[in-house]
Amino acid sequence: MSESGNSSGTSSGATWRNNPSAAQAYDPWLQPDLFAGVLTKRFFAFLVDLVVLSIPVVLISIFILIFGVITLGLGWLLFGLISPVAVIWALVYYGASLGGVHGATAGMRLMGIQMRTRTGDRPYFMLGAIHAVLYWLSVSFLTPFIVLVGLFNGRRQLLHDMILGTVFINTNANPGPVVQTTRV
Repeated sequence: MSESGNSSGTSSGATWRNNPSAAQAYDPWLQPDLFAGVLTKRFFAFLVDLVVLSIPVVLISIFILIFGVITLGLGWLLFGLISPVAVIWALVYYGASLGGVHGATAGMRLMGIQMRTRTGDRPYFMLGAIHAVLYWLSVSFLTPFIVLVGLFNGRRQLLHDMILGTVFINTNANPGPVVQTTRV
């Protein structure tokens, strides 16, 4: 991920870095509709995504349970694979959905929000996967109260959003022209 400068003095190509001098595409003071209710929508989208993520894991678990009965307990050894498969499934789900065409998971599309980079670009697969990993790490180590960070900034970004340079916006709001502002 190399940074390449352009004629305006901003850097591109390194959207995951927390570069305070990088241009900001969405201004919460000029475009408040983009951020209205985003934290609440993210919470409900998270719940929907948990259901979407758990369905294949539950189906695989039921299969292993039945397979174990048929094989007189030998198939139950496959239960040891559930955790790694669930983690890989979650990374692929978040990477593909956040890095996909919509820039949103199924729950986020249902709630009408999408992820963008700080510069207004669509996210990519690796950014989506890293976003999920940083969320789970921050909540695991810093308690769920870390999500309160979103209440104290205009873009309603959580800690991992700030680190990665991402922002969640309402898809049904009319953003108007993208405003490029720089922080001083």
